Amino acid sequence: MELIMLAAGGLGLILFILSFFLKDHSKNTEEELQELSMSLYQELSQLKKRTKLLEEELMIEPDSSQRKARPKQINEILINQVLSLHKQGMKPDQISALSSLHISDVKRIINH
Repeated sequence: MELIMLAAGGLGLILFILSFFLKDHSKNTEEELQELSMSLYQELSQLKKRTKLLEEELMIEPDSSQRKARPKQINEILINQVLSLHKQGMKPDQISALSSLHISDVKRIINH
């Protein structure tokens, strides 16, 4: 009985000493988790900033003076189609209904 008690005590002492020399994997895992959560926090923060900027850009509408000063750019192909339809005898309101252009843009292209 005493032999079993000594063997168990000796084994416990050996395992206790051995535990000081083994690497602690939980520290590495904890550090990796902390780095991951910091990087996710930074990415989330950047996404929030970008979203806020986009929301601000969408909320800002140009003044009427800016709209008049800078006419809308119209594709050359669309201009040719408008002129072709006008030569075929179509009225500006019909051309506007067929195209994605406002009637004022259609009239401006025809009169240009």
